[in-house]
Order: sequence, then C-alpha cells, then structure tokens
Amino acid sequence: MGLLQLFITASMPVLNVLLVTGVGSFLAIDSIGILSKECSKHLNNVVFYVFNPALVATNLSKTITMESMALLWFMPVNVLLTFVIGSILGWAVIQITRAPKKLRGLILGCCAAGNLGNLLLIIIPAICKEQGSPFGDHDVCHTYGLGYASLSMALGAIFLWSIVYNIVRISSKDIEENNKNDHMQSEGHPILGETDKFINAVYSAIPIPDAESPSSSSEIKVSVWKKIREVVSSVCKSIDLKKLLAPSTIGVIVGFSIGLISPIRKALIGEGAPLRMIQESATLLGNGAIPSLTLIMGGNLLRGLRRSSISGWIIAGVILVRYVILPLLGVVIVKGAVHLGLIHPDPLYQFVLLLQYALPPAMNIGTMTQLFGAGETECSVIFIWLYALASVALTLWSAFFMWSVS
Repeated sequence: MGLLQLFITASMPVLNVLLVTGVGSFLAIDSIGILSKECSKHLNNVVFYVFNPALVATNLSKTITMESMALLWFMPVNVLLTFVIGSILGWAVIQITRAPKKLRGLILGCCAAGNLGNLLLIIIPAICKEQGSPFGDHDVCHTYGLGYASLSMALGAIFLWSIVYNIVRISSKDIEENNKNDHMQSEGHPILGETDKFINAVYSAIPIPDAESPSSSSEIKVSVWKKIREVVSSVCKSIDLKKLLAPSTIGVIVGFSIGLISPIRKALIGEGAPLRMIQESATLLGNGAIPSLTLIMGGNLLRGLRRSSISGWIIAGVILVRYVILPLLGVVIVKGAVHLGLIHPDPLYQFVLLLQYALPPAMNIGTMTQLFGAGETECSVIFIWLYALASVALTLWSAFFMWSVS
C-alpha cells in the first residue's frame, strides 16, 4: 500500500473526531445552550459510570483468553514507559521554561498522560473500516482493535489516577503551603511540604538505639516493621483508591473474569451462549460511549478559548514532547522490542503500542486541575492547542506507523 493511501486512511478517523468534536463545541455555545456545563456534567457521569465500563468489559471479554494474555504482557510495560518518559521530559520543560509553581503539576501531567482510551476507541474502529486498512478483515480488526484499545484505556486510567493524580495533588498542596509560608514563619511555626513530610516519615521509621539503654535486636526489628507499616499506611491513604478503582477499571476486571474463566465465557460469549442477552445488552450500552465522549470533549475544549497568561514557550514545550520526542522514542522502544522478540508480530497490536506515544493529553487532567484549583484556565489553553494540532500530528504519525508495521 502506498504512503498516500495510508495517509488518506489515517486522516479519515481524525476528521471524524474533528467533526463530532465541532458539534460538541457548537452545542456548548452559550447561545445554543444544549450541552451546557450542567448537562455536560450529567452526560459525563453517564459515560463514566455506565457507557465506558460496558464498552471495556464487553470488548475485553471477547478478546482476552489465557493464550492472548501471554501475548499482551508488553502493553502494561509500554504504557508505564509513556508515563515515566513523559514525566522526565515534562520536568525538562519545567526547567527550561522556568514555569511557575502553580503550573508544574499541570505540565508534568500533560507530558506524562496521553489520551490512552477515548481517542483509541474512536480511531481504531474507524481505521478498521477503511478499505485501505493494512489490518485485514474488518470484523476481526474491529473486535481485536477494540480489545487492545479497552486494555489501553484501563491501564491508562490506573496510571493516571495513581501517578498523575498525586503529582497534581502534591503540587497544589505545595502551592497552598508556600502561600501560608510567610504567615506561619512570622508566628514561629516550622513549614513542612508534602515531600518533607514523607521524608521525615521515612527517617522516623529507622530506630536509633540508645547507647545508654541497649535493646535486643528482636525489639529493634519489631520497631522497624511497626514504623514501616505506619509509613505504608500513610502512603496508601494519600492515594485515592476510589479514583484508582474507577468504573472503567472495574469493567476491566469483569472483562478479564469473563474472558479467562471458561464456564462464564461459554455462558455469555457466542451465538449459542444461553446468557448471550447480557453480553448483547452491555454491548448496546457500550456503543453509546464513543459519540458521547467526543461530544463532551468538544464542549470542554471550548473553555480553552478563554484568555490566559500562560507562556507560549510552555505550550510549545508540551507540543514538542507529545508530538515529536515521545513518538520518536516510541518507535525506538517498540521496534526494539519487536527485534528482540518481546512483542508478537500482529501489525494491529504494534500499531496500538506505537500510537500510545503520539496521543494528546488525557482529558481527565482537566478534571484534576478543577478538583485542586491549580491551573484550570491554563489547562484549557494547553488542551485547545494540543487537540487542534492533533488533527495533523495524529494523521501523520498514524500514516507512518501503519507504513512501518505493514
């Protein structure tokens, strides 16, 4: 297949996303008022608690088996690498642009967390439907592609709410503590940031024996383990397990359970399955996720048209990380893994792994900034630029990735 045909194939799903996103933005205009802030909130709740879990569970249950589990082990590693490398590059952007403290958590989050669920759930099925797709039969491509995208969404949610959530939380708390610093110091109180508190907790876990009152080694060990348990308990409390175990993650657990437990799979999956109506009903619910997500995304991006004092260099830095450096590193990592025999030779699977490095930031970062009140307007401005350029970047990278795996 020629590169021009691949470019056309890659551009169609991106154009589909842009058109539906445009409809969402239009409906969110104040004079129209259909997709108002309140309406968007309620629709987002339906998507979050109903549509997404149903979509994830049904697609994983169809594609995940004991055999496929052995083949998909590299995807969690790949997603973790996108977060780790993105965080390192985000830290470099902060150092180079000398970004203000209130934006540091936002920058790290935008560089680390890509939209690993929503866009893949839209792009992969659209590419599978194109006649020039290099991924073979449409039905097979659609089923397995949605399975890969659903797993990617679940992994992205886990890392997003465990890593980025706490980065933004700690960053916002450090800002609050710095704002109180002068007042507290004037009263003679010591100031401890989140990092200082954690370090002090770790150091306090190490007992220092008193030379004048020796204690037995067993007592020291008991004291050490007691302190370690206290530190681990403190860290676990700081992680919002309710967010970590999001409905989409629960959908993953259900999907894995159905796919891996043979009696349940036979009862639910297949034309002759006695309880197939449950799977079909869940599939019907899941089909509402993609259009709803795209409309919500269009409404949210409209907020980025507000004025903001964010530096153009910061926006350029995030664009460079997400659309140039990360995809190039992704090619090296994925192709290196293929060369070493770590990844099975399915072109669609390799394409999804590569695409995970070239996506715009996760939309839930905006939710986090609203939750902690740190850089809400700046987040919208970054999003409007990143998602506007996604039409070009995703098309070019998708075409190149398809060419490289075909």
